[in-house]
Amino acid sequence: MTTTAAPETEVHPVDRRPPALQLVVGGVQHVAAMYAGVVAPPLIIGSAVGLSGGQLSLLISASLFTAGLATLLQTLGVWRFGSRLPLVNGVTFANVAPVMAIVQQHGPRDALGIVYGATLVGAALIVLAAPFFSRLTRFFPPLVTGTVITLIGISLLPVAIQWISSQQDSADGHGILLAAITLLAVLAFNRFLPGFWSRIALLLGLVLGTLIAWPLGEVDTSTFREAPAFGVASPFHFGTPAFDVAAIVSMAIVMVVIMAESTADMLALGEVVGRPAGQRTLADGLRADGVATAVSTVFGGFACTAFAQNVGLVALTRMVSRYVVAACGAILVLLGLFPVAGGVVALVPQPVLGGAGLVLFGSVAVSGIRTLSTAAFDRPANVTIAAAALGVGIIPIAAPEFYAHFPSAVQTVLDSGISAGCIVAVVLNLIFGSRRERTPAAGS
Repeated sequence: MTTTAAPETEVHPVDRRPPALQLVVGGVQHVAAMYAGVVAPPLIIGSAVGLSGGQLSLLISASLFTAGLATLLQTLGVWRFGSRLPLVNGVTFANVAPVMAIVQQHGPRDALGIVYGATLVGAALIVLAAPFFSRLTRFFPPLVTGTVITLIGISLLPVAIQWISSQQDSADGHGILLAAITLLAVLAFNRFLPGFWSRIALLLGLVLGTLIAWPLGEVDTSTFREAPAFGVASPFHFGTPAFDVAAIVSMAIVMVVIMAESTADMLALGEVVGRPAGQRTLADGLRADGVATAVSTVFGGFACTAFAQNVGLVALTRMVSRYVVAACGAILVLLGLFPVAGGVVALVPQPVLGGAGLVLFGSVAVSGIRTLSTAAFDRPANVTIAAAALGVGIIPIAAPEFYAHFPSAVQTVLDSGISAGCIVAVVLNLIFGSRRERTPAAGS
């Protein structure tokens, strides 16, 4: 009697391992897209508490190192920790406002210890709340997720524009020229280069833009020259955790914002890669956020969350393998251990980053529009829900000081257009949405 072999189960593109060259080049491209975002919060916080140049370099290295560990945990996963999606994690800007408030209240000398104590408690709250928060997927039909994804892209676009205009006050004012050259290069490489090369169009555009900027005097090499060859902060190097009730409450609110943004990013990424993020995926991803935040705190970093700009890069390049992003995590670990290597990435001028960012962040908004196209807009209520959520979400983008006189806890939530728009979309959908549209999305 003959037996027929069972057909092999096809591996999902997210789980495929590309060749080594694609892993490395794709990983570098992800690092280039998020590097400025991960070093900015520790730079702002370190300057506020009066760290010396050497200590500030260590603080930035700690954020890079822990972002790498967090990204490896999210992409590769350990037991029930990690979404196993191509998700980049790193220090979130949501930390900055409450940390600055703690600095103002307790003074630069004691602030970091209090911040780390509050962040450790917040990290534990994320891990404990993850299975409950993940059950909220039924509140995220295409109408809501599409609106939130669109807001993520819209919220990021001003960052690219600020990068472009960062050098416009200089004598030469080459910012717009460099941004335009980089933007055209990314578009041309994406359109005309074959196969793999078109998928790394962003990286090629950044390299070309930097090479053109160099003779124009727009490349700052001081960071590279002054960076130490090796350095990593020892545990609690910047302050022993201290526990203050007010700081813990403030940081707990930040953790809710982090969970909301990470949930939105995982839902967006699931749509982009064709593997919708279900309840288990969201719970595992949020647990990884909590553990990563705790580890980050030990080594001198801050609370970690998903990086929306890298969701845009996945959408733009269609390199959906989680192992490419795992390579990004490994590179971030090396950059954290060897600050001189991070100095190479820092050579890219901000206008060059901005030119590439217009396409990169715009692609996130396009992904949201694509998801919105599946919503039932023949129902007038759906049009109103999306319009109101987009309008509220754009308020902090158009007028950053709009909520300046609100209580600090309210500001923490509403100052993020993503969080504010997400809340409005979910609440209005619960009130006006149809029963069918509240059905949970299928997922793992």
